[in-house]
Amino acid sequence: MRAAPVTPTCRAELTAAVDLLSAAGISAARVDAEWLLAAVLGVGRVEAQLDLDRPLPSPVAARYAAAVRRRARREPLQQVLGWEAFRGLRVHVTADVLVPRPETETLVEWALGLLPPAENGVRLRALDLGTGSGAIACALAAERSDVDVVAIDVSWAAAAVARDNARRLDLGGRVSVIVGDLADSLGPAWADLIVSNPPYLPSAIVSGLEPEVSVHEPRMALDGGSDGLTVIRRIVASARRALRPGAPLVLESAGGGQAGAVAGLCRVAGFASVAVRADLAGVDRFVAGRA
Repeated sequence: MRAAPVTPTCRAELTAAVDLLSAAGISAARVDAEWLLAAVLGVGRVEAQLDLDRPLPSPVAARYAAAVRRRARREPLQQVLGWEAFRGLRVHVTADVLVPRPETETLVEWALGLLPPAENGVRLRALDLGTGSGAIACALAAERSDVDVVAIDVSWAAAAVARDNARRLDLGGRVSVIVGDLADSLGPAWADLIVSNPPYLPSAIVSGLEPEVSVHEPRMALDGGSDGLTVIRRIVASARRALRPGAPLVLESAGGGQAGAVAGLCRVAGFASVAVRADLAGVDRFVAGRA
């Protein structure tokens, strides 16, 4: 008589996943394997660890193995999971958009702090240039109910992801996503805030980044031209026309010396009260000025 097949346990599958991811050069192999296990189980990461000796049904084990193989090919964990957390929101991500980075939460925090205080009956208008997943636009709308956001991206695919996120987060009535090129198509003195996390990496370094970025994220969202400032120059040159007098422009940069260069561009373009702010690691990264 043939013995019944042995059902693998969560522990055995998790151990095998950690080994495969480690062999693929992933430094956080255990953490990533745990997140993937939680995803196929439909529970949180902590809950997935509570009873690792329970059997993992074959269909679930097959889905887990497929997810682990994707990660082993250096596909970003967030693309495999299909989401990333951003300022308390679960943002859907695909290969058509950048994975939202933790440091960009500081960009949103600063932008919110530069907006006028809420007033009864007064609605503010913000513009998110190069919206990608729509994480920034959705965070602004979620945290300020008096703000309507227009989110612009040159990529039709990225705009579709942003639009889907606004719908998923029940913000579709206040986050409008359009396909366009920066602020050129908007009228004068239109916005109370312009915010952007634009492409800012020098072209020469993009191909040398980790495969999660260089292979699996859209190059147009990363490549800022020979010095990383090509798109930023265009934003700075056009933003004052679209902003109301005194309204802020808030930008993310590659940090360090580039932040100083962006601040210089803003001053030359006529922005007032130009300031630089550091990210959570203490690196000068964000630049703001008022029209």
